Amino acid sequence: MTVPKLSELGSDLLVTTRPRRVLTLSLPYAAVVLFVAVWLAGWWWLTPVVAFGIFVAVVTATHDVVHRSLGLGRRATEWALFLLGAVLLESGHAYRATHLQHHRTFPSDEDPEGHPANLSALGAILYGPVFLVRLWCWAFRRSGAGQRVWLLAEAALPIAAVGAGALLSRGLLAYAVMMIVGSWVYPLLTVHLPHRHYGDTPLTQTRTLRGRIVPALFLELTYHLEHHLYPQVPSHQLARLARRLDPVLAEAGVKPWKVI
Repeated sequence: MTVPKLSELGSDLLVTTRPRRVLTLSLPYAAVVLFVAVWLAGWWWLTPVVAFGIFVAVVTATHDVVHRSLGLGRRATEWALFLLGAVLLESGHAYRATHLQHHRTFPSDEDPEGHPANLSALGAILYGPVFLVRLWCWAFRRSGAGQRVWLLAEAALPIAAVGAGALLSRGLLAYAVMMIVGSWVYPLLTVHLPHRHYGDTPLTQTRTLRGRIVPALFLELTYHLEHHLYPQVPSHQLARLARRLDPVLAEAGVKPWKVI
């Protein structure tokens, strides 16, 4: 079955207003401020919940920056990749290189990000600690001098954060550890589960989750099939895109997974 062109579904799906752009880019930092407030208040048991929110906010924003769907210029895009990645102590530039490769070549051996889709669930879990390291190495080998400067600066972030935390602040150390360990779930949650048992067509290479609470909690990242079909659509428009695609998916026999 032929997937409709985005122009047939509506060019309004590409619209990102200035207030929305500001909200998307500022939400990760608001979540970090909340983490600091919770830590200083002594509510340590709540910090993992806030850390989850930080991950979702950063991944959503970085996703849109990588696909140029927020309307940022070239220079602003480079800085956004660095500053958003810094929140999670990760490399935004490595993510851009490997994620765009994922969209170009999945499923293939040339897709380092998509590799966990071919692992077992346990294998994806065990792959967690080396996943981002391998993506960074892949990106570094294929980058020019300018991009390597960004990559090297980003590689220093977790080392600096852990070192500063160990010397100066238990709160900073706790934050750094949560960010580093939290990234270990990427292979399982963002690759293996969405792409597990993928098919041979664009409509069967990944899944989409439908519901009210879970998609909202993940800032619409659960619409993975819609994103793969139309990566230029910003995250905040994916729910609307999903509703317009419903007849197409139904005709093709694709059944979204129902969640709360």
